[in-house]
Amino acid sequence: MTETISYPVETPAGRRTVEVAYERSGSGDPVVLLHGIGHHLQAWQPVSGILAAERDVIAVDLPGFGASPALPDGVTYDLAGVAPALDALFSALGVDRPHVVGNSLGGLLALELGRLRLVRSVTALSPGGFWSPAERRYAFGVLLGMRRGARLLPDPVVARLARTAVGRAALVSPIYARPGRRSPDAVIAETRALRAAAGFDATLAAGRSVVFRDDVPDVPVTIGWGAGDRLLLPRQGVRAKRAIPGARLVRLPGCGHVPMNDDPALVVRVILDATRPAATGRGVAKAAGAEAGGRVPRR
Repeated sequence: MTETISYPVETPAGRRTVEVAYERSGSGDPVVLLHGIGHHLQAWQPVSGILAAERDVIAVDLPGFGASPALPDGVTYDLAGVAPALDALFSALGVDRPHVVGNSLGGLLALELGRLRLVRSVTALSPGGFWSPAERRYAFGVLLGMRRGARLLPDPVVARLARTAVGRAALVSPIYARPGRRSPDAVIAETRALRAAAGFDATLAAGRSVVFRDDVPDVPVTIGWGAGDRLLLPRQGVRAKRAIPGARLVRLPGCGHVPMNDDPALVVRVILDATRPAATGRGVAKAAGAEAGGRVPRR
């Protein structure tokens, strides 16, 4: 069940109140799940229930997305604004330095939280920030096109498209390698979430200047990249590995940009391996599709 929490965040402009929607289930070490731009916490539903058998799973609607309202005045949508808001959320939820797993925008935020040493481990699935200028323009163009389509298509048309595999591909193929596997209800819900995302434009604008060049020392990092990612191309994973030499780079065969729906079992294995107590050093247990010894795969 989705709940909401309001909590204070200290900003240069003074104290502000942020409200966030989340779902929490399971028990064990806390694992926070962060979705991508324009998406919502339901993106994690293919894996969150399985993870909850071994972890305290907290799936979050990022501020300005899903059921979470926009950030208040004085809190920006860049890394400097959202990372402290998430750290304050952890405190409000009573979790101390959780494991954080993020996809796309959520992966970039997870890495920033790791760089600030605010989390105990990072698992980033196709994180943003490792693009070339041309790759960023391409990805942002695709996202803007999806947003425009979501805003222009009436609900009855979206519902009709979502009822067929071809229609689902037309709506969400840029982010899924296997869009036909996404349920019609899920496609309808995420199209509405993209349409209504109050933080979309400001987040995209903030992302235009983002290039993640920093290492993430003293925090175990796993980077997973879908071999069929058509939004952020897999070669960006090579750059991520070079920027964060101690990270484990995991190839996700058969997966697109949002791998949780394309291969839930593989994504669960990667997350569980990365968040095991034994994975406190630089390496994590070898998951399916991982490059042995953390080698950078050839492209």
